[in-house]
Amino acid sequence: MHLTVAHISPIMSLIAGVLILIMPRLLNLIVAIFLILNGAIGLGLLKWLHL
Repeated sequence: MHLTVAHISPIMSLIAGVLILIMPRLLNLIVAIFLILNGAIGLGLLKWLHL
């Protein structure tokens, strides 16, 4: 399977969802990290990942 930018967002969503279920006190931190990474990927700022 070849990972593309289109695959990264759903994978991050699944990981964030599981972490929120396990550790609900970290909700703000998990959501903030998710939004920052999702925005950076969407803007193409993480091209060094070669995805």
